[in-house]
Amino acid sequence: MRGGERPGAVSKIARLAAVGTAAGVLVAGIALPAVGGAGFGIVSATNEVNLKPKDLVEPPPAEVTIVQDVRGDEIARFYEEYRQVVKLDQMAEVMKTAIISIEDYRFYEHGAIDIEGTIRALARNLAAGGVSQGGSSITQQYVKQVLLNSADTDQEKNKALEASYARKLNELRYAMAVEQKYTKDEILEKYLNIAYFGAGAYGVEAAAKRFFGVEASELTLPQAATLAGAVQDPNATDPNLGKKQRERLLNRRDVVLHRMAELVKITPSEEAGAKATKLGYKGTKLPGGCEASEYPYFCVYVREEILSNPDFGKTAQARQEFLDRGGLTIKTTIDPATQAAADQAIRKWVHPSDDPVAAEALVQPGTGAIKAMAASRTYGRSRSKNQISYNLVADAAHGGGVGFQAGSTFKTFTLLNALQKGMKLDDGFSAGAGYRSPGYSAFKNCEGESVGDPTHTVTNDEGSPGWKTLRTGTWQSVNTFFMMLEQNVGLCDTVKTAKSLGIHRSDGQKLQEYETFTLGINEMDPVTVANAYAAIGARGKYCAPMAISQITDRYGKTTEYRPKCRQAIDPEVADAAAEVLSGVFTNGTMRAVGGIGRDAAGKTGTTDSYATAWFAGFTPDLAGAVSIGDPRGSQDHKLSGVTIGGRYYGAVFGATIPGPIWKQTMLAALRKVEPTPFTPVDPARFGGCGQSCRPTAPPSADVTRPGD
Repeated sequence: MRGGERPGAVSKIARLAAVGTAAGVLVAGIALPAVGGAGFGIVSATNEVNLKPKDLVEPPPAEVTIVQDVRGDEIARFYEEYRQVVKLDQMAEVMKTAIISIEDYRFYEHGAIDIEGTIRALARNLAAGGVSQGGSSITQQYVKQVLLNSADTDQEKNKALEASYARKLNELRYAMAVEQKYTKDEILEKYLNIAYFGAGAYGVEAAAKRFFGVEASELTLPQAATLAGAVQDPNATDPNLGKKQRERLLNRRDVVLHRMAELVKITPSEEAGAKATKLGYKGTKLPGGCEASEYPYFCVYVREEILSNPDFGKTAQARQEFLDRGGLTIKTTIDPATQAAADQAIRKWVHPSDDPVAAEALVQPGTGAIKAMAASRTYGRSRSKNQISYNLVADAAHGGGVGFQAGSTFKTFTLLNALQKGMKLDDGFSAGAGYRSPGYSAFKNCEGESVGDPTHTVTNDEGSPGWKTLRTGTWQSVNTFFMMLEQNVGLCDTVKTAKSLGIHRSDGQKLQEYETFTLGINEMDPVTVANAYAAIGARGKYCAPMAISQITDRYGKTTEYRPKCRQAIDPEVADAAAEVLSGVFTNGTMRAVGGIGRDAAGKTGTTDSYATAWFAGFTPDLAGAVSIGDPRGSQDHKLSGVTIGGRYYGAVFGATIPGPIWKQTMLAALRKVEPTPFTPVDPARFGGCGQSCRPTAPPSADVTRPGD
């Protein structure tokens, strides 16, 4: 008897050794000592444990989710654990040999329990008075990894790792069931896909790429030995942590090589040659996350769409796991050519180092598919690089911020409301240089509250006073005309028209329904505005913004996502609005910029005192919205007396920077797209004037009050 062994220990080991196996399954009971001492505890009231197979619940291990563009090329990755599951035949033979040699050299010979290893470990544990050596087979190690990966709480994780006979017995029961369920090759494949190798790499494929920049099928002898050595204590040998850890990993690699030579799996010369090589750790950067994506703002949009949409999970936790652990392939709507057009246009007009930021979204009419999301600042958290850490192009629900006031782009919704109510293109009013509400009750919000403000005078930033029709008032963007028009057709109905086209505040708060709604007092984001204008381009067919077209799960099951559309505006009303808005390029605020050589329509937007500027426009094939403002606070940092893109501007209007960005983007994005014309306006319904024809002697008052 060895010194220090407790009385009866040898007989206990003898009883364990007497345990037989049949077809790899334990067929007799094992009695283990229930003695006092550190690490023991009572394993059963009778000191007898009858081992029977116990089914192991095997949730799939966390896998990398890959995000693709419309062509199927990868643009981003999401993961909780960086893992790529591969088949056994996609792993180098030398990798299989190395892991078996060092972890369980009799793997293909024994059943769920390696009796020799278990006896050896038990003898040392009994002598030590606790559980100090595992003696685990690869099957048992697989079981342990499954239990660890299945743990949701720290308590469950600690239980999966605790050094106790109770845990060992549970592992044995599960291992017996696993051996009955799978072949040895299947178990080895599962183990190599679930094991952690260090440096953030889970599974042998991820480890091969992370450590050496190769696939698991391409691993060489020294590389395979390195990875096989890493699984024993991956944190202690993590080469990404420093020199000491790399030295430990190198020593561990040489232990594996020596063991392989001992088992005659490699020759002495092969051992010597492999030991002579350097560690060769490359530390290939783990792909993933939106900061690493070529399309970071769109990436954030996709991520937040999944995390906030109940279609992808009933709870926030379920949606997070779906994205980070699901091993999904997510095909999206972003088009690289369209994105490149937007990126290039923005870079020409606004520099990343500028304080003001330009952002642009492009949406396909008739589907709502987001084709591009671009901004002048790079996405990230580096202040020294002037980066932005939120989604400049989208609303708060998709990772964005508060947005910028949309200015006169909102006049389009008043125009649509007027056309819906039967006004003709040449109907109009005499607009003065200023406008004051005739009373508080002249404007009522959708809750019936009087919100007119007779104490406030609205003036014109663009256009001149005089008789204005739906056409000319829109082309010249005359504020006083649109205040009169909104009073005439109703504030609430104008708000409802905007909402029917998906308009909502970027910050998620309730729309501000005041008399100046038509002047764009609400903070917006480019995706929302572009999508609303896309609905006009689709003849009034509104489709919710769409970023995801298809998701394939880890098992190859594919779910298609179709556009969610509805007819929001009468098609003929949309046609008439397109007719009016197309004149903005030829007769209005964009005439100095010019059109794009095909049917197009749009509206400039400039807010009070040049705080922000916009342009939103559309063709039947593509719609887009461009905003520019200072994220430090647009009211405190206005777009007047500023240098942007290396050019000085006394004041920035919608046609100064946003309009040219939109034009350049559209010219490039639609270069290979056959033009689709607008549907002609119905002259019988909208031609001439009806409700408000020009009087023979229009009033000339500077401050206009309807009825004066």
